[in-house]
Amino acid sequence: MTSQENAFVRFENIDKSYDGKLLVVKDLNLDIDQGEFLTLLGPSGSGKTTTLMMLAGFENPTNGEIFLDSVPISNITPHKRGIGMVFQNYALFPHMSVFENLSFPLKVRKFSNEETNDKVSKALNMVSLDGYENRMPNQLSGGQQQRVAVARALVFDPKLVLMDEPLGALDKNLRESMQYELKHIHESLGVTVVYVTHDQTEALTMSNRIAVFNDGNIQQLSSPSKLYEEPENSFVAKFIGENNTIEGIVKEISSDTCKVETNKGETIIANPITIKNIGEKTRMSLRPERVILNPSDNFANTFTSVVKEIIYHGDHTRIRVSLLDQDNFILKVPNSSNIINIKENDTISLGWSANDCRALDL
Repeated sequence: MTSQENAFVRFENIDKSYDGKLLVVKDLNLDIDQGEFLTLLGPSGSGKTTTLMMLAGFENPTNGEIFLDSVPISNITPHKRGIGMVFQNYALFPHMSVFENLSFPLKVRKFSNEETNDKVSKALNMVSLDGYENRMPNQLSGGQQQRVAVARALVFDPKLVLMDEPLGALDKNLRESMQYELKHIHESLGVTVVYVTHDQTEALTMSNRIAVFNDGNIQQLSSPSKLYEEPENSFVAKFIGENNTIEGIVKEISSDTCKVETNKGETIIANPITIKNIGEKTRMSLRPERVILNPSDNFANTFTSVVKEIIYHGDHTRIRVSLLDQDNFILKVPNSSNIINIKENDTISLGWSANDCRALDL
């Protein structure tokens, strides 16, 4: 991830170790554009939250420098960085009203009473909480408390807002609703947002770009659609969305296709994404929705399979089959399709294109 001098946020050669031995972030170089919504996505312990905490100023890099609007900030204390912050646990002051919670960052920054009243009013309107000024945090629902926390992070017009798993404590429906609210707030304000989550759906819904972390490194930095449709390695393919994986050895290769022999001896035609040589071991990635039921003869890959499980999901049906020596091969079929007569233990024909089957490094 090559850094650019004009990046709004720039991580340059950042390492982070807590014990002087193990690096939890390794040689991180990352640029974030002004007005961008960038999500740091990854499993627990991958380095994403540590990266956010270094940007916030709550942790210091072991090596390297972080720049905000071209200014090095590693030696600037958190409250002087001009950054808004939203946490998972809301972090509202329980003894303060909603108005007092929102006005606190303004008073710290010496805004006048008139400016404070105006900004608090606008912030509450932005999160649809007009009239809640005198409520105490314990008189609010979880979703309302999180809206107040978002408003407080934005009320002083920060140039950058950091969000650390802010929706993690909410139930599924409220979480999904808040995803769209945050997305719309970002779009209307144009503020730069760096967002941390381990929830892939959340990241895909909200972000302009997503940085997928694993073991202290960025595995891929892409738009949501590119990340899902064109994973660059096996970790990203497995971590983002549901994915069928098939291992084998490359027997033939050209510029746009390769022939892979599976462990069972079957031949699959695939797209050689990171594969260069005959004889390489590969792990092929295939999305369940790209698997076609009863394919036509012109598909590059067609196989018979045995149905093991059928699960109805409303808009689609998930079918688990035994295929290529695997009992957990998945396809997803829209419920507009004619699948009504399929039942467990049936033998069905499946197929997929070579382009949708991505041959990656192990």
